[in-house]
Amino acid sequence: MGIYIAKRILFMIPILIGITLVSFFVIHLAPGNPLTEQLGLNPKVSASSRLMLAKLYGLNKPLLTQYFDWLRRITTLNFGVSFTANHEPVITEIERTIGITILINALATIFIFVFSIPLGVISAIKQNSFFDKISTVLVFIGFAAPSFWVALLMIIFFGIDLHILPIGGITSVNYNFLTWWGKIFDIAKHLAMPVFVAGFGGIAGLSRYLRGNMLEVYRQEYIMTARAKGLKEQVVIYKHAMKNALIPFITILGLSIPGLIGGSVIIETIFDINGMGRLFYQSVLARDYPTIMGILVIGAVLTLIGNLLADITYAIVDPRLRN
Repeated sequence: MGIYIAKRILFMIPILIGITLVSFFVIHLAPGNPLTEQLGLNPKVSASSRLMLAKLYGLNKPLLTQYFDWLRRITTLNFGVSFTANHEPVITEIERTIGITILINALATIFIFVFSIPLGVISAIKQNSFFDKISTVLVFIGFAAPSFWVALLMIIFFGIDLHILPIGGITSVNYNFLTWWGKIFDIAKHLAMPVFVAGFGGIAGLSRYLRGNMLEVYRQEYIMTARAKGLKEQVVIYKHAMKNALIPFITILGLSIPGLIGGSVIIETIFDINGMGRLFYQSVLARDYPTIMGILVIGAVLTLIGNLLADITYAIVDPRLRN
């Protein structure tokens, strides 16, 4: 098992380098640059001043040279300094925002896992039943509904009409005056809608995928053999059928992690959460290359770690992959 994990970790290194290479060149293809965003069309700024600022940011060098300079710095975890007005180190900005983004995505992943498995298994066991038909309708709604639309509906219904949940932020104004349990409850109320929106689409897709896997496994000969031996139906379902149906499900769950991280941009913007996704959106608008690249690297690392965990779980479920 240790050799298998080591191989997967080594395989992540060239993938990460490839991601940074493509990302670096793609963001420079976008119209504009930090100078146009900061200086605009101000006629008072001379050409020499623009040239000095370009040298300060290192934008006067060839693009390939800029990339290798950035890659050399990144090996020491030096993400550079933001091009924005505060000129804050990129690593400081990321440290300030990454925690809430990881928390939302981790809770959303748990939310997807907890609800999609029972929904998919029960729908397969009770195929064509009333429960299966209702869940199918809900799944199609989950597929069709954009996350920003679901978020706005929840804000209007739960936040404005019912006043049950806060509509934005991560803590209340009186957060510092609450008890320890009060602070946890306050954060939980603020995270309820973002986590639901982040996981809603994932539950819809993965539950259908697991349902299809379960129906396919039900047709296998070893399931009929298990029933013929007189095993209880629960043992057949949860020990034999479900275990094998989860193998491809785990892979799909691991591949859904990039979508969750990418969706943080929309969710954090709508719910006014100061996370890494919102920072990424603001950095793109400002053409803040160091911050954009820093967030892309962190996002890529988190995605690769998620896929690594999926591979490890895959190997645990299917011992043949450990060789």
